[in-house]
Amino acid sequence: MPTTTTGDISPRTSGYMAKELLKRAQPLLCLSRLGQSKPLPRNVGSTMRFRGYQHLPNQPKALTEGVTPAASKPTYRDVNATIGQYGDWIELTDVLADTHEDPLIAEFSDILGEQSAIMLERVIAGVLKAGTNVHFAGRDAAGTIATSRDGVNLPLTLDVQRRVMRGLRRQNAQRITSVVSASPNFNTSPIPPSFIAVCHTDMEQDIREMPGFVPPEKYGSYQPMDGEIGSVEGVRYIGTTILEPWPDAGAAPLAGQNVESNAGACADVYPVLYFGKNAFGNIPYAKARNGASPVLPMVLNPNVPRGGDPLGQRGSISWKAYMAAVILYDFYMARVECATTKY
Repeated sequence: MPTTTTGDISPRTSGYMAKELLKRAQPLLCLSRLGQSKPLPRNVGSTMRFRGYQHLPNQPKALTEGVTPAASKPTYRDVNATIGQYGDWIELTDVLADTHEDPLIAEFSDILGEQSAIMLERVIAGVLKAGTNVHFAGRDAAGTIATSRDGVNLPLTLDVQRRVMRGLRRQNAQRITSVVSASPNFNTSPIPPSFIAVCHTDMEQDIREMPGFVPPEKYGSYQPMDGEIGSVEGVRYIGTTILEPWPDAGAAPLAGQNVESNAGACADVYPVLYFGKNAFGNIPYAKARNGASPVLPMVLNPNVPRGGDPLGQRGSISWKAYMAAVILYDFYMARVECATTKY
């Protein structure tokens, strides 16, 4: 008899499908591993509240003998995020199931799993690309540094990275010391303390040509993360195709500059996201009782009569999930908008 959450497959089969979804999704996850991952428990509403206490005044407070000073009063700030629901499905007909030579549930699970990872990663990326701490890599003919996206015409350089890192350190941003494990249980794995930058894979060569670049194979005792390009002065760069450029959104290249341009006149603008510890949070919905797998797979096999389909001619394979992301401390992260060299 069909269950209410997984269609007409048994809990054992449903559990196997969830594993297949996540196994395909893991290599594609990047941004979701860098934030605070706080699953929202079941039946507590749709909003997660992050609460952080502000620093106490730290100017020297001289004490007078025998006199109790006035107590400091802690203050806090709340940041709320409301989850949204996402998902998709593939129709499976009885004819297809009866005549197709491939194992359709396994095949369709693979492509839906890939889709779920990319779609949920894009939810997070969309929030993070809207941060307000922005630096622009560009100059006009007079040498004036760009102050908006339409002035971007230069690739990422060490000078731009140093400008970003000076700003983050000035705000007391801390290095990231752990990331969310590449598994469905939201555990964390320790990493060497570092700032992390996420960029498009098109930028790999520009990063490799930055002075002081260290490739992952020379890291020594610690392992690179999935998609890691290398590090420059303590910043580890990770490449992903999720952070697409804004086509032709920059300025015309300077003389001698050969940068990517969709239409050939103005530079494509690429975002690079730099993160310190606790810069943002992402909120999956803990569908399972143990908090695992925010992706809920569902299968309705064809050849099973049901309401609206008395002949059992149609079935489906689908997934749905709740997800949200929120910037917790805008001054613990930064976005660089730059061009990239055309090769």
